Amino acid sequence: MPGTPEADPWSASCPSRAIIDILASKWVLLLLPILRNGPKRNGELMRAIEGVSQKMLTQTLRDLEQYGIVTRYSYAEVPPHVEYSLTRIGASLADLMQSLDHWVIKHYRSMQRSA
Repeated sequence: MPGTPEADPWSASCPSRAIIDILASKWVLLLLPILRNGPKRNGELMRAIEGVSQKMLTQTLRDLEQYGIVTRYSYAEVPPHVEYSLTRIGASLADLMQSLDHWVIKHYRSMQRSA
């Protein structure tokens, strides 16, 4: 966007740090690869990610929606339901997150032995 300075996450005053804060969440790291498989309802996400509270899942999804990573679609049905899916930029981020998940799985045992 013209007039918008480049992101400089190494600068304490750069607003891009807010995005980094969100992306550093363990819930984001676990959520995005699940959404790679297609739209999911809230209940599906709760079952897929053990330990996440409803409050934390809702807040995480809202944050991701705010930055254009996730899209929320409300169906006008009775009972109403909502689905979440990745945007194009969200899908590219999910690919990176999945690589990180695979890295953790691959190196988990050697890292545990070192701890």
